[in-house]
Amino acid sequence: MRNALSIDVEDYFQVSAFEGCSPPEQWDCFPLRVEKNTSRILDMLDAGGVKATFFVLGWVAERAPELVKEIARRGHEVASHGYGHRRVSTQTRQEFRADIRRSKALIENLTGSPVHGYRAPSYSISRKVLWAFDELLDAGYCYDSSVFPVRHDLYGIPDWPSHPFRVVKGNGGWEPSATAPDSEDGITGQMPSILEMPITTLTLGGRNIPIAGGGYFRFFPYAFTRWGLRRINRREKRSFIFYLHPWEMDPDQPRMAGAPAKSRFRHYLNLHRTEERFRRLLGEFRFTPVMDLLAVGMVEP
Repeated sequence: MRNALSIDVEDYFQVSAFEGCSPPEQWDCFPLRVEKNTSRILDMLDAGGVKATFFVLGWVAERAPELVKEIARRGHEVASHGYGHRRVSTQTRQEFRADIRRSKALIENLTGSPVHGYRAPSYSISRKVLWAFDELLDAGYCYDSSVFPVRHDLYGIPDWPSHPFRVVKGNGGWEPSATAPDSEDGITGQMPSILEMPITTLTLGGRNIPIAGGGYFRFFPYAFTRWGLRRINRREKRSFIFYLHPWEMDPDQPRMAGAPAKSRFRHYLNLHRTEERFRRLLGEFRFTPVMDLLAVGMVEP
């Protein structure tokens, strides 16, 4: 079974956990490490014959245009992570509109190909900002991958599905469709809708456990992650969507002064283990870009 592999291309000083001590107006003062770290991931994927989706931050695309071109040249899907890595809940609707359109245009100009997908910084499309789906549709995006069906202090819609679905706008606002994402039910076709590719969770004891990447990949023992992902493939017969950041491959990155203790714990935990674990993951599961997963019939774009 093929699964979607996604890389959120941002640098270590841009994470939401550090926004209090690393404002955007200071970003150009930090040494840029995203090019080297992303290139390491590209080489690892080449070695394994793996293709992925790279959700690229527009700010990074402006400063490292050759990196974006190289990602596309090596046959990966290039999608949008927005421009300025601001959580949706911290933007007005007009600011969000400008952000997602700016990043989409930047990336399309660099690659010469349309951008189909979007992922919000820190998975920050929540019930409070469901108008974001209106803006994504109007901007020309085909799918979103921003919903994380867990409870978290920065993100999450815990009662939404943990596998791909259509979000449909009805009289009550935006809600998951009750039908399969590829069904022609005659209803979703008459209403605004967008494909949602949520971050995969594992259901245990009635709770959604984040199992598919990022800090959770560094927090849980690798054996537990592998067991959970295999369970999703074999017992649930579902593909999963895995994510990682280039800075997670970089244990030597500069430490951010003034960051809260909880943020430092989340960010720096087991960075020295990520590369080895990621190599094992690539060898034990089959991966493909998000759009390729859509193309083989998992859901229809």
